[in-house]
Amino acid sequence: MPLAAGIYYFANEEENWSRPAVILIHGAGGTHLNWPPEIRRMAGQRIYAIDLPGHGKSNGFGRQTIEDYARAVLDFMDALKIRKAFFVGHSMGGAIALYLGVHNPSRTLGLGLFATGPRLRVSPALLEKTANPATFAMAVQSINDLVFGPDTELRLKEAAGLRMAEVRPAVLHGDFLACDAYDEAHLLGRIKAPALIVCGMQDKMTPLHLAEQLKARLKDSILYTIESAGHMVMLEESQKAAAPLHLFLNSVVYQPGEAV
Repeated sequence: MPLAAGIYYFANEEENWSRPAVILIHGAGGTHLNWPPEIRRMAGQRIYAIDLPGHGKSNGFGRQTIEDYARAVLDFMDALKIRKAFFVGHSMGGAIALYLGVHNPSRTLGLGLFATGPRLRVSPALLEKTANPATFAMAVQSINDLVFGPDTELRLKEAAGLRMAEVRPAVLHGDFLACDAYDEAHLLGRIKAPALIVCGMQDKMTPLHLAEQLKARLKDSILYTIESAGHMVMLEESQKAAAPLHLFLNSVVYQPGEAV
């Protein structure tokens, strides 16, 4: 089981040094399996799909701030001697990617932002439910009901619900605290790296207007929408989500050796 700085990762084409590193960062209560094979195993790309601290197969405890999760990603990169990377994040993972783009521009080649926004407010009711082990199962069910579009296959929703139910309540609660406190909209203009923004048009958690705000604040960005998808856009429409990401990764000029 590969670990670097206590973080478990799945690697695709790790020895393909002609391509830059792409780090996939999952959302609150997730794991690297939130990224479908079409993205996790994308042909011709050197990809690291990680489990954040306290999630999945990674060691340690979850964090309660986006800054602390970003620091864990940098520690992971340092352990593998990765100097620069594309940061591709979903929801909370998108906030982590944005934080890295603002505060660590020298480590950032580009940003892939799936179902995220310049701020990620969480309802007080959901924070309360995730804080109480007695209502944790109810919270997971509520989240699972919200994150998928209406046409999502039942088996996909059930599998996602089971995975989230395996997360320790304190970890999921900490993730939502981190999301709720995150608001760096006023700093996003500092980001010079190119960005791809992907939004499901049925997303109830990070709806289109948040993606449009990102587009307005990020100088070099593209907004791509997927009509039939909700918040779990990359799982619901994996091929439609993978296609623009593949084009985006190949569009950025990269000199082999930059990331090692």
